[in-house]
Amino acid sequence: MKRKDVFEFYRRLAEADPDPQTELEYHNPYTLLVAVALSAQATDVSVNKATRTLFEDVRDPAAMVALGEEALKGHIKTIGLFNSKAKNVIALSEQLLSEHGGEVPADRDALERLPGVGRKTANVVMNVAFGAETIAVDTHIFRVGNRTGLAPGKTPLAVEAGLEKATPAPFRRHAHHWLILHGRYVCKARKPECWRCIVADLCAFKPKTPLPGPMPVAA
Repeated sequence: MKRKDVFEFYRRLAEADPDPQTELEYHNPYTLLVAVALSAQATDVSVNKATRTLFEDVRDPAAMVALGEEALKGHIKTIGLFNSKAKNVIALSEQLLSEHGGEVPADRDALERLPGVGRKTANVVMNVAFGAETIAVDTHIFRVGNRTGLAPGKTPLAVEAGLEKATPAPFRRHAHHWLILHGRYVCKARKPECWRCIVADLCAFKPKTPLPGPMPVAA
């Protein structure tokens, strides 16, 4: 995608949604970290349902460790891979207490050293909690980056590097959310809704999906 088209691509997304926000519910950097860790291979909706009651009483690592792994499983059992996620959340909470004074570090490398926290989770926390210009490449952003031609790449890391290079400075703070929301609600995996896409004319995707027509009337 040409540089001028990339700028226009983001400009339109920014105009449509000037202040995009994560759809995960959280109260502070710690509950955000937990919510993002739980969201791996799960929807934000399912995570929010599970954490709504959990976060009423548990909002810091000490409270999570006091709750314990088995009780945590009871809260998150509706989320996929809840057994391993519960183990990791307790372990990362213990590590936050022992190595970071119970605080979530505003450092991507330190975040990635926590149990169950990969680069994507670390990037989300850095962006949402600390305002860093990081881009967390999930399945939606990977698809949008490749399909549109904005930042083609064979791996999430390659797409992330491409987006960091291509994204103009004025749009880096919110690029992550504009792209993930666009992929979640417009540039969908199975059937992108090109007919209502505000950046369709800038997109490299050739077989544009037309406006759905009326259902045929049975004879």
